[in-house]
Amino acid sequence: MTAPTDMGLNAASLEARLLEAVLADPVCAAVLERLPRLGLPDWWLTAGAVFQNVWNAVSGLPAGHGIKDYDVFYFDDADLSWEAEDRVIRAAAGLFADLPATVEVRNEARVHLWYEEKFGVACPAFTSAADAIDAFAATTCCVGVTRAGGHAAEGGHLVHAPFGLEEVFAMRMRPNPRLAPREVYEAKVLQYQSRWPRVTSEPWPTPLP
Repeated sequence: MTAPTDMGLNAASLEARLLEAVLADPVCAAVLERLPRLGLPDWWLTAGAVFQNVWNAVSGLPAGHGIKDYDVFYFDDADLSWEAEDRVIRAAAGLFADLPATVEVRNEARVHLWYEEKFGVACPAFTSAADAIDAFAATTCCVGVTRAGGHAAEGGHLVHAPFGLEEVFAMRMRPNPRLAPREVYEAKVLQYQSRWPRVTSEPWPTPLP
C-alpha cells in the first residue's frame, strides 16, 4: 500500500521542481501569465520551453539556455481554416512582441491537414492539445504546463506528463514511435546533445521480423 503513495509523492515533487525550473525562465513566466488574455481553448506551453528548462536546472545552466523557441499548443476544432489560426498567431505576436524570444502558437486541431506534406507520414486528427503533446518524437518531450482552469486569476499551474518526469530529469531521451518517423527522433537527439552534452538517448526500436 505504501508504494503508490511514495510514487505519488515523488511525482508531485518532480512536478514542483519542473514548475520551478520553467517559471525561473522570464519568457515562460510571461507566456503563462499573459496567454489567458487570448481566450484560447485548451492551451499548453510545451516542448523545449518545459523540458529544456528542466535540463538547464539540473545542469546548472541559466534558465532559457539553448531554447530556440517557445511552443504553445491550443486546440480549436470549431474553425479549421488557416485564416482563423493566423488571426491567433498575429494576436500572440502582438502580445509577446516585447519578449526576447520567439513564441510559436499553433492550433493542433489543424495538424492533420499539413503534417504528411511536411514529414512524409499521415497524421490522424488529434483530439486535444494534450493528445498532440503525447505524439512528440521522444517521450521526454511530452510535457506541458498550463494555468489551472486556463485563467491567470485562478492561480496555480497544471503539468501534463503522460510518460512521467523521471527521464526528463535524467536527461535521457526515449523514442516515441506513435507518429514522427525515426529520422525526426534521431535529428532531435543530435540537436539537443549539441546544446546539452549530458543528454543520453535510447535507440529507435527495431521492427519485429
